[in-house]
Amino acid sequence: MDRGTERGTAHGRAGGNGVAAGRIPLAVVVVDREGLVSHWSRGARRLFGAAKDEAVGRPAVDLLPVSGALPDDDEVAPYGAYSPYDGLGPDLESSLDGRLSYPAAGRARLSASDGDRDRIDVLWWAYPLVGPGPERLLVLAADAAGLRHEDTGAGLTMERIAPGFALHTDFQGAEELARRLPEILPSMSVGESARIVAQVLELGYPVLEFSQNDRVPVTPDWGVPRRAERKARQERAAAAVASGAPLPQGVEDEGEDLEYAAVRERLEFLNEVSGRIGTSLDLSRTIVEVSRAVVPRFTDVAGTYLREQVVAGEGFPEGVPDTTTMWHRVALEHTDEPGRWDDVVPVGEAMPFPAHTPFFQCMTTGDPVLVPRISEQMGHMIAAQFEKRDIRPLITGRSMLVVPLKARNVVLGFMILLRHPERVEFNDMDRVTGAELAARAGLVLDNARMYTYQESVAETLQDSMLPHIAPRMAGCDIATRYLPGTLLGRVGGDWFDSVKLPGSRTALVVGDVMGHGLNSAAMMGQLRTAVQTMAALDLPPAQLLRNLDDLAQRLGEHYLATCLYAVYDPIKSELQIANAGHIPPVLVRAEDGHSDLLDLPTGAPIGVGGVPFESVGVQVAPGDRLVMCTDGLVEVRGEDIGVGLATLCESAAHPAASMDDACDTIIRALNTRGGRKDDVALLMARLNGIEPEDVARWRIGHDRKEVGRARAVIREQLHVWGLNSLADSAELMVSELVTNAVRHSHSRPIELRLVRGETLLCEVDDDDHTLPTLLSARPLDEFGRGMRVVSTLAREWGTSRTSSGKTVWFELTLPRR
Repeated sequence: MDRGTERGTAHGRAGGNGVAAGRIPLAVVVVDREGLVSHWSRGARRLFGAAKDEAVGRPAVDLLPVSGALPDDDEVAPYGAYSPYDGLGPDLESSLDGRLSYPAAGRARLSASDGDRDRIDVLWWAYPLVGPGPERLLVLAADAAGLRHEDTGAGLTMERIAPGFALHTDFQGAEELARRLPEILPSMSVGESARIVAQVLELGYPVLEFSQNDRVPVTPDWGVPRRAERKARQERAAAAVASGAPLPQGVEDEGEDLEYAAVRERLEFLNEVSGRIGTSLDLSRTIVEVSRAVVPRFTDVAGTYLREQVVAGEGFPEGVPDTTTMWHRVALEHTDEPGRWDDVVPVGEAMPFPAHTPFFQCMTTGDPVLVPRISEQMGHMIAAQFEKRDIRPLITGRSMLVVPLKARNVVLGFMILLRHPERVEFNDMDRVTGAELAARAGLVLDNARMYTYQESVAETLQDSMLPHIAPRMAGCDIATRYLPGTLLGRVGGDWFDSVKLPGSRTALVVGDVMGHGLNSAAMMGQLRTAVQTMAALDLPPAQLLRNLDDLAQRLGEHYLATCLYAVYDPIKSELQIANAGHIPPVLVRAEDGHSDLLDLPTGAPIGVGGVPFESVGVQVAPGDRLVMCTDGLVEVRGEDIGVGLATLCESAAHPAASMDDACDTIIRALNTRGGRKDDVALLMARLNGIEPEDVARWRIGHDRKEVGRARAVIREQLHVWGLNSLADSAELMVSELVTNAVRHSHSRPIELRLVRGETLLCEVDDDDHTLPTLLSARPLDEFGRGMRVVSTLAREWGTSRTSSGKTVWFELTLPRR
């Protein structure tokens, strides 16, 4: 049906009388399972007189009433009697009533609704639509009056009537119909269906035929005579030539038949290639599929080159390639002996191409370039691109076709196709076939490239939002795992974190924003940043969750999150934990290896608002392990979450050589169960504690003389610990911090604390809330150099507010033992 006129064709091939095939308008009607018209084409409006708005939704039997027996009057006699159509299947009325279960065709006299005609003599075809969807029956109809042969006026005995779909149709179900051809026409194989679909989409040849000799009105031969028919025709031609008689009718069309056969063969090849490529969204695998699909059937050598941005997984390449564009050889398939090409043109090599090469012409014009035979001169010109490698023996004398791999009018790459000298040269038909092949391959590659790019963006986004946690904090070791959702993309709202706190304490956090995708990930990033900021204020766990809940409500009403926040004090061997609707953590006791879910007040998710949170203190021992995770690890659709929690406890208790091994044991135990779709965040902390002999504390008064005492006690303690090499630097920095504290503190005594762990940590607490900052002191300034000294000498330093003031700290690296 042509765009704008919706024309179909009914081709008639006269039986032995020389009448050529005709072309008449075609009406298309689709009937649903209720017997109502769901599609009424413009051709139906012209043939039957009813407008589309009047027809759609009405019973089909009302619009296509059958008048009964057809009179053999003078008006229709020239088109042949009705008797040849008897016994071809149920009549049209039976088809419309749903009593038709297989394709059929016939001839009927219908009542006209346009007022100008009483009766319409039509040829009709009915195809049951099998499968999902409301459509039940496809009815095609043509005016039999259009079959009058104007030149001869002779009657036409129809041997074959074939309705056919042309390229552009406004029938919304045409594509679905093409996909369902094997269901509509049960005698059709899958291979025949694929060829027919390609024919409809590309050539517009008729695909549905009716013959009085065929029970099922389908002959998917694309207009090419069957092999037996061609053989018989050739035998008749040979006999005629031998006897001197004129050639039988149809033999002169043999050249045309062979042309159709060649077209069919090309389409079959393209269909086969289309079925072999694009089975995966993995870019590397897709590249290999494209190369292997054309060797050896279409070519003997296929080399695939892609632009640098495509190989790197970057954004869509912009602009027309030039002589500086780098092209990566990503695949090479050939039928030569193994290894012959590997050393000369290895896969993975990147190179530009100069303007005088056919490759440059292809990549800049976006059109295929055909070289029937590579001459010695061209072979030398191409070989000049390969330093210290002579490629001429591999290419000279071969036929070459260079086809662009394009998507959205941008050249992503190109393929170099070569045939052996003894094989037929590439021709113009090969050029067209190669262009079509490259167009399909380009789309497949672009899909894979886009998927790879989006995966890379998602992974980069998720990695940037998740912290890179140090494996060791003060008094504890930490290991983490993050697994993206298996079905819902690589970006989600699960997170974990650890924050260094004053007093050698560590905050451990696991959270989960409900939902998936970029919105959840963005919300997660905001909440994680807020937790880090509020943790630095040394807020108690319950108060931190209260503030986080307030923040979430200000960010939006549509987001909820669960969160588990724990503060570990390695000196007191204590955990302070608060829960906001999260699954409880598991505590594995080092003494006996027993594991339990901690009994915590659940609390409401972050974002609910108005619900109090409660902190719980838990005493721990050195070596105990705390396991915190999101529900994606333990929850499986259709299964009680208690099963997952029990498995979590059991797997967490298994002995492991390292923290990473312990995490992997948990992941293996829980992630192998089917049905997981959610993201997973897992944080495990081994609570090593800090021994009392590794901690020293002093109270410092507000007298400036106390600064000297602070320097003395630090030097003495470092001598006891055998860290004399750090004494000078530590003494100088402690002097600066204590001096600032004495100058700015108010009434509460200053506390000086020294902790020996993975590093040497020194902390000074006072009751002043003003945090010190780095200043740019001028040569004559009396103040402003103290924190600059600390920043220069310390391995790391920082400040944080506390509920009663502030803490200023620095770390020094311990000498190697």
